[in-house]
Amino acid sequence: MKVFHCDHCGQLVFFENTTCLNCSHLLAYLPDVTDVSAMEPVDKTLWKSLTKNGSRKWRLCTNYSQENVCNWAVPENDPNPLCVSCRLTRIIPNLSLPENKNAWCRLEAAKRRLIYTLLDMGLPILNKADDPQNGLAFAFLADQGIVGCPVLSGHEDGVITINIAEADDSEREKRRNALSEPYRTLLGHFRHEIGHYYWDRLIRDREALTAFREVFGDEQADYMQALTKHYQNGPPANWQLNFVSAYGSSHPWEDWAETWAHYLHMSDALQTAMITGLSLRPREIGEPSVSRAMLKAGETGSFDQMIDAWFPLTYIINNLNRGLGLADGYPFVLSNAVIEKLRFVHDIIGNVSRRSEM
Repeated sequence: MKVFHCDHCGQLVFFENTTCLNCSHLLAYLPDVTDVSAMEPVDKTLWKSLTKNGSRKWRLCTNYSQENVCNWAVPENDPNPLCVSCRLTRIIPNLSLPENKNAWCRLEAAKRRLIYTLLDMGLPILNKADDPQNGLAFAFLADQGIVGCPVLSGHEDGVITINIAEADDSEREKRRNALSEPYRTLLGHFRHEIGHYYWDRLIRDREALTAFREVFGDEQADYMQALTKHYQNGPPANWQLNFVSAYGSSHPWEDWAETWAHYLHMSDALQTAMITGLSLRPREIGEPSVSRAMLKAGETGSFDQMIDAWFPLTYIINNLNRGLGLADGYPFVLSNAVIEKLRFVHDIIGNVSRRSEM
């Protein structure tokens, strides 16, 4: 994630901010220029940025101006009233229930961070409304109180469904404990499910499928049977040797999705560390160390240097959390087998990015 500042007063602002707390200027993220900008109204519907793009005009996403669940803008010449993130949402929660508005807001915020990362990586994002066969859509659904019929978060044919209960911190923590998971976040759900979508787009029926099977196993194994076995018997005793998570051991599709999500976790954190100028300079040999050069190399293509920067960064993340009395922010151990799976994801994404630059 980049570092953003208010164009009017220079105040540090976050990706999710809608107002500068220092000068009160309205803020909006402009996807076409990849920047959060302070905005001024031109008329009742159009806004201009206070940056060098000030001659251009934007409209606030309808979900920003009317619902206050977004902070992105739409170029003036784009006829769609929704931003590139919000227009991917096919179903929103029932807003007649007051608590669902907050859930929707949190779901869209997590999705925007996901979309930011995908765009930054040069990955294709097609709207299912425009491309029914290959496109992407999101459905945010709630349990209807029907016994035995809960909404299951998942992916099917380009549609990612998220149970809105996952936007409730206490409910999500309850589910995390029930499933004995060390990590469960709303953003993590989005990153996992989008991994299934990109498996269909980048691996299935493509040259990469043979290499995928060599690394992750044969995805033709019965999926429902594999999940049933996983939930009945749990993961293999030594699952940490080959999988980034216990759930990843259930089936090659889930292994891929968990690995993909983990790669996005790493990329986001490393980019933030690089852009903020973080470096670790040990006083003694053997202590965690990382330089900005290493972080930059990791971002621009060297997977080995990315890994070399990642382990020291996780040491700092966990110790900062422990210093605040919190659980480890990074409760994972990466085996050599898992690192090679992450390398595979890195190469797949790199191939897509390079093709888009041609």
